Amino acid sequence: MNSCSHSNTIHNVSPSARGCEECLAIGSAWLHLRLCRECGHVGCCDQSPHRHATAHFHATRHPIIEGYDPPEGWGWCYVDEVEVDLPDQTPQSGPIPRYY
Repeated sequence: MNSCSHSNTIHNVSPSARGCEECLAIGSAWLHLRLCRECGHVGCCDQSPHRHATAHFHATRHPIIEGYDPPEGWGWCYVDEVEVDLPDQTPQSGPIPRYY
């Protein structure tokens, strides 16, 4: 793995929604979900129409996301543009609806 200097921003978080928070609000589809490991925001991936996880990063500068749905077990640092090891995987609270 390449080096990431933001591991201090990785926290145990509670997911903000059972799907992409913004897509649920506007009735839009998503492909995969990404979980902010600093605050718990759930947003959609860059292959989704609205790219809400990346938009969350640009709005908050929270650097690290987790591949959340399906649970993928990897982390990504937007700042350093590298995959990061996560200390644990965030459990899902019930099944997440599919919107693709």
